[in-house]
Amino acid sequence: MEAAADLRDTASSSLKFKFNPKLGIDNPVLCLAEDYNYSDPWNLERPRFCLLSKEEGTSFGFHLQHKLGRAGHEVCRVEPGTSAHRQGLRAGDQILAVNNSVVEHEDYAVVVRHIRASGPRVLLTVLARHVYDVARAQQGNDAHLCPVLGSGVRPRLCHVVKDEGGFGFSVTHGAQGPFWLVLSAGGAADRAGVPPGARLLEVNGVSVEKFTHNQLSKKLWQSGKQVTLLVAGPEVEEQCHQLGMPLAAPLAEGWALPAKPRCLHLEKGPKGFGFLLREEKDTDGRLGQFLREVDPGLPAEKAGMRAGDRLVAVAGESVEALGHEETVSRIREQGSQVSLIVVDPEADRFFRMVRLSPLLFLEVTEAAASPEAETQNQPVEHKAGSPGLPGSCQCFLYPGPGGGYGFRLSCAARGPCLFISQVTPGGSAARAGLQMGDMVLEVNGYPVGGDSDPERLRQLAEAEPPLCLTLAARSQEGLDAWIPPGSGEDWALASDLL
Repeated sequence: MEAAADLRDTASSSLKFKFNPKLGIDNPVLCLAEDYNYSDPWNLERPRFCLLSKEEGTSFGFHLQHKLGRAGHEVCRVEPGTSAHRQGLRAGDQILAVNNSVVEHEDYAVVVRHIRASGPRVLLTVLARHVYDVARAQQGNDAHLCPVLGSGVRPRLCHVVKDEGGFGFSVTHGAQGPFWLVLSAGGAADRAGVPPGARLLEVNGVSVEKFTHNQLSKKLWQSGKQVTLLVAGPEVEEQCHQLGMPLAAPLAEGWALPAKPRCLHLEKGPKGFGFLLREEKDTDGRLGQFLREVDPGLPAEKAGMRAGDRLVAVAGESVEALGHEETVSRIREQGSQVSLIVVDPEADRFFRMVRLSPLLFLEVTEAAASPEAETQNQPVEHKAGSPGLPGSCQCFLYPGPGGGYGFRLSCAARGPCLFISQVTPGGSAARAGLQMGDMVLEVNGYPVGGDSDPERLRQLAEAEPPLCLTLAARSQEGLDAWIPPGSGEDWALASDLL
């Protein structure tokens, strides 16, 4: 199933709503695939909002790729029956924003990082490919096509602890939602940051938009002495209504939350970092990477690590979907300095309950920056001028801890073109200075650009290190010259399943 039993996917049980080009979608909380009439040009000629969800161990159901020589980040395939398919995502859609972060002009790797860091739910702002191309031609590549919420205008995730006056709010209601909250001045909800006149969207991670009043009352009663509410103030509701944007949980900012992620900055000492990483199941039977055996007095303990913490991200990149070996490789790639984002068991339970990634609520001042890799104890990769090919350079690469070199190659269907299509941050290729768009002239001394290229690429994984690449000097003029006009469709770029 794509969604839990008590939080059904909206596409399967929601009422029909109609679009109004002036006002946006009638119900701003919902954005349904079945509501899209693809024969209606308005649905495709303006940015659309797709609120996707996934369960543990699954994907949102779409593939994303970036094509050299083209602006934008393109959905190249949508898996049938998945959340992406039900919510109206289409092959060819260009991703303009992830949650409320505009990514039109970001690197491909940054876009993927944003989506993966969003956890089990993500809001994508997308635009149909043909509309995107026309808008870029008319407005230029620096234009912003993406509607976003204004500064400080976001839904709120508020944790309310009951006091002698209860939760400090009452609910306006009919027979069924939506519901709005009436606050008691100075009450628990007021102190927890619930804005006056707020619309109630979720209770403890469960949508209450279609609850009856009795169901809502029961849900609140079952919460006990504390409850976490997703709410939207009148200003947020109005702006989302005008934009046609759903009041989505991944847009929320946290208020008085009972737990938060922690960012730990470690520098390896003579005895190492001082902790063990183990793959274990939590109390709900879900696999995760847990930190154990934190040695007293060593860097991990000094940085604030506690045994039982679960590892969420390495150097700012989510490791939630990675296995143990790949997670260990990510840590080792950072060298002698590494930034880890972790949650303790209480925080882990909280963010799983509200079905949001803890990375969405990392304090700005604690945001992890990828530290520079320490290479003193590793083979040194370097570039040097190639005497045989003017204007070129040679690059020697050694495999990283995971066995890879940290880059991808792509071929054009027409013409002798072999390009670096992706470089993994912090990997061997990145440390050697490879950049996306570099043209490969030789691999281990053999020239490329012929019919044997596919076979030679398959042999790269078996080649003894170091891997020697001869690269063309990179410049925008040179890159444009090597990519023939209209050849963008020929690039066989690797895509990421998200």
